[in-house]
Amino acid sequence: MPDMEHWPTGRLLSTAARLVEHAWNERLVRIGVTHAGVIALGVLDSQGPMTQAHLAQLVRVQAQTMGKTLARLEAHGHVTRVRNDLDKRSHMVSITPAGLEALHEAHDIERTLLDGEELLSEDLRSQLRKVIRELGNPRWHMAVDVPGLPVPLETPLEAAPDTSAQQTA
Repeated sequence: MPDMEHWPTGRLLSTAARLVEHAWNERLVRIGVTHAGVIALGVLDSQGPMTQAHLAQLVRVQAQTMGKTLARLEAHGHVTRVRNDLDKRSHMVSITPAGLEALHEAHDIERTLLDGEELLSEDLRSQLRKVIRELGNPRWHMAVDVPGLPVPLETPLEAAPDTSAQQTA
């Protein structure tokens, strides 16, 4: 591996994050989920059933990406998708009892993933939260309301000025 002493901080962070995610996914495979699946299950557990599009927004991924994640979760019996009664073009996604069990197992796996107190220190966690807040909020126009769960600061309709009167005049 190249001399990491000269790497910029961003490269160190992204490399460390990728390595942690790969190590976690290697352990999660036995319960039929991925890192992305655990995030989706966590949101469904804390927020309840929702559309795929809303889930994708909360997880900060494209709806198509969420569709692939949900297909894997559904194949393992971790979620169910049923046609949305209010909008027949969309589906409501719900976590199943098997999904709750997988989520709890995933949390156990995560707790044992990193050894060493320096990797689990509150100082490191605080610094990482600061980076996420500073770089994530402007990019995603989101705030963190529930620990670890992003929520919109404002909807696009609220943010945009109403120009309908000007257009019809």
